[in-house]
Amino acid sequence: MSDKTRLQFDYRLKGLMKLFTLFAVLTLFIIFIGVVFKSYPILKTNSIFHFLFSSEWFPQKEKFGLFPFIVSTLWVTAIAMVLAVPFCILASIYLSEYADKKIIGWITPLIDILAGIPSVIFGIWGIIVVVPFVRDYLAPFFGKVSTGYSLITGGIVLSVMIVPVMVNILLEVFATVSKGLKEASLSLGATKWQTIKNVLLRKAAPGIVSAIALSLSRAFGETLAVLMVVGNVTKVPHSMLDPGQPLPALIANNYGEMMSIDLYDSALLLASLVLFIIVLIFNIASRLILRKMERNLG
Repeated sequence: MSDKTRLQFDYRLKGLMKLFTLFAVLTLFIIFIGVVFKSYPILKTNSIFHFLFSSEWFPQKEKFGLFPFIVSTLWVTAIAMVLAVPFCILASIYLSEYADKKIIGWITPLIDILAGIPSVIFGIWGIIVVVPFVRDYLAPFFGKVSTGYSLITGGIVLSVMIVPVMVNILLEVFATVSKGLKEASLSLGATKWQTIKNVLLRKAAPGIVSAIALSLSRAFGETLAVLMVVGNVTKVPHSMLDPGQPLPALIANNYGEMMSIDLYDSALLLASLVLFIIVLIFNIASRLILRKMERNLG
């Protein structure tokens, strides 16, 4: 192959890769525009703020308040992240810094298997194990009566589902920290934990934020397992032991049903748009935090 032919091939390959990259970026805007277009009929009837802060959900009366579903989404996601983040960080530190190769060889495939389990299996596990636990032990501990189908049940199930995603990302992040930096810290007399706290976690902080942000996005969009255990009650929850109905569960439960009601389809697409915007806001916020941390570390 001549030099001219190789250069032409490289130029065409570069153009093809640029085209695929552009398509990947445009997909986000295509999805956004499509959801906005389908939501527009209901947005003509009232302002977006009315739907965001109204608690009235009566499709037969054309009342489509999304506030109960937004609050339920935030509750379930917050519970899942509070439970999962400390566990995942500590587990990743153990696997990357303390565990020997034999343990890593056993645990890493199990984490990968956990990532591949269908969400419906997690939902069934939640019904069989987590719901009775919340009903018989957790709710009485707080002096409450609960059926077990509640926001904290959904949060517990969701926290287990995002563990493999976060742990795998954190292991990759910790592997990028220079071994020389850790050895230099140890040579100066620092203990193993001091090295982890002051070197590993400090250098890996931007990656940890990225791992949390990606897991948060996964948690916001999870549908089936949460739908099976959260109770699916349309009301504003006031505690983690209350039942609720997150936005993904609302869409999955109702899309395709009662489409003869005016604006019902548009209302569900508006719920999709709100979920899209919530995830987008959290990702932008995490990106800004990440850039600030990188400047400080730099």
